[in-house]
Amino acid sequence: MTKELWNRFDRIVVFDTETTGIDFDTDRIIELGAVALEKEGETGSLNCLIRLPQGHRLPPFIVDLTGITDEELAQKGVSEEEAGAAFCHLLEGAKRPLLVAYNAQFDLNFLYWFLKKSGNAQVLRLPRFLDALTVYKDRRDYPHKLCNAIEAYHLEDEAVNSHRAVDDARATVRLLEEMAREKNDLHCYIDLFGTHPKYGINGRKISSITYKPQPYQRTIPLYER
Repeated sequence: MTKELWNRFDRIVVFDTETTGIDFDTDRIIELGAVALEKEGETGSLNCLIRLPQGHRLPPFIVDLTGITDEELAQKGVSEEEAGAAFCHLLEGAKRPLLVAYNAQFDLNFLYWFLKKSGNAQVLRLPRFLDALTVYKDRRDYPHKLCNAIEAYHLEDEAVNSHRAVDDARATVRLLEEMAREKNDLHCYIDLFGTHPKYGINGRKISSITYKPQPYQRTIPLYER
């Protein structure tokens, strides 16, 4: 990470979710993974499978994508309350936290409603936010999946886009490190999310975020538009 980030933040939590679908109003988080970092290094991590309510089953395409099964959730999954408390624990004691995800708009929409159900949504009031996808779109041409970013930065031997939450969170950590080495401007993307130039914002607006259309032509950085 860059000196500028550590001057602004005392903890960086990089997280990822696996869900039953793409609609945060009706779908659920089934896996929550995160890595907590301070200037000295990693201070904690989270890797939780989350049980579905009785009678609910995973869509087949999610089983194919993630490898997570109904049996695994039933045997190894924790409750939503337990997973939410564990996530909140990663932020405890931080006075200036930064939350990071790859495609953070998606994950933060899911995370907010997930935490709200257990009365813990207030934990998201303090952090600032960084979307690694927005940064990557300013660095490389389409396609922009996490697996493409891993390949573009030659991280195949160190990181994997496995569609398992903690693996993807760790992959995002390595990606951030490499993007920081490439150009020292990650701090310019704090609370700045790029949106589709034609379709706009996906999901609900986050009040603290500035949204800007992010064209495919990489002429100037989004923060200079």
